[in-house]
Amino acid sequence: MTAQEPGDTLLQEFLADPEHLTMDLSTVVARCAKAMCLQHAVVYLTDLQQRHLVPHTDVAASLPIDGSLAGWAYRTQSLRVEEAETEGVTAWFPLLDGAERLGVLAVNQTALTAGSLTRGRALASLLAMLISSKRAYEDSFVRRTRTEKMQLPAEMLRAFLPPRTIGNAQVVSTAVLEPAYEIGGDAFDHSLTETALHTTVLDAMGHDLASGLTSAVSLAACRNARRSGADLPELVESVDHALATWLPDKFCTAVIAQLDLATGVLRWSNCGHPAPLLIRDDRLLIDALEREPDPPMGLPARLASRPRQIHEYSLEPGDRVLMYTDGITEARTREANLMGLERFADYVIRATAGGELAPESLRRLIHSLLDAQTDRLRDDATLLMFEWRPPLR
Repeated sequence: MTAQEPGDTLLQEFLADPEHLTMDLSTVVARCAKAMCLQHAVVYLTDLQQRHLVPHTDVAASLPIDGSLAGWAYRTQSLRVEEAETEGVTAWFPLLDGAERLGVLAVNQTALTAGSLTRGRALASLLAMLISSKRAYEDSFVRRTRTEKMQLPAEMLRAFLPPRTIGNAQVVSTAVLEPAYEIGGDAFDHSLTETALHTTVLDAMGHDLASGLTSAVSLAACRNARRSGADLPELVESVDHALATWLPDKFCTAVIAQLDLATGVLRWSNCGHPAPLLIRDDRLLIDALEREPDPPMGLPARLASRPRQIHEYSLEPGDRVLMYTDGITEARTREANLMGLERFADYVIRATAGGELAPESLRRLIHSLLDAQTDRLRDDATLLMFEWRPPLR
């Protein structure tokens, strides 16, 4: 029989107490840290644009993701340790909900041992699950991680969006939208089944509440068809039918794709949208996924003379596919020139050439694009990137 750690009984009693389900996060952190014989712990959550780590307490300051050891732990999803400002040491543990990066957990100890590091990792895992369950209905999480006022169209559309990053042992998919607080018509979706990754990038006509509604209806129709077992052609047809029926004067462009996790076969439909880009061995193969696009989704497609085209391409292990909206290539550089596909391709190559994890590559990519702007983006800009990484045989 294995001997229990000193805090095991306290932790078991805490988790068995139903009242812990209704406690605020600060109380849970304090109680769990005490039960695990950890001196002090603080949760830091990433802001909406992934530039800052915001403490879930009023007695600590925000930390930059670029330029701090806490940010390094977040960027690399790995443990980092440094001397504390007062005494002892601080261990920074990444807070991960599956593949989704939530932030970091700071654990302060007089001295770190193998046991305290194990308990710190356990606490980070426990808190990540708790945060993911609570942030859907507790506004305190949202308020702390916003640095600006959210506009109504963006508020509505973000309510429909999935987590920023999803993944399993075979694939990871990650996405970002800008301007984060003012999006109107762009949207993305990604989901996993046992055999496939499903991804969607949408760009609705206009930049207002009606545009957000168009994207919301498109996302709902796509998910409804997918969850009913529809194959890709029927799925796209479902979106066309929904828009033509409920919003006949609206339409949107999109790329809807499915990746077979076992074979790496990518199938997609391009509905009047920029073609996806393929990144292989840190090189951008611009024309690899270039195909003749079909009409946008909605009434234009219902009036078309031919059925939707479904394209196929076999990926290689390690390939990354980047889906985006034209707000990216139509952005302006500091010299007031259009970004264009060639300049955008250069940004992609530089952002993905460092061997980083896909979510970090995409974070750096969108920040490099934003930092090149002389003003805010003139249009919504969405990026979604997924990486196929099947287990070695």
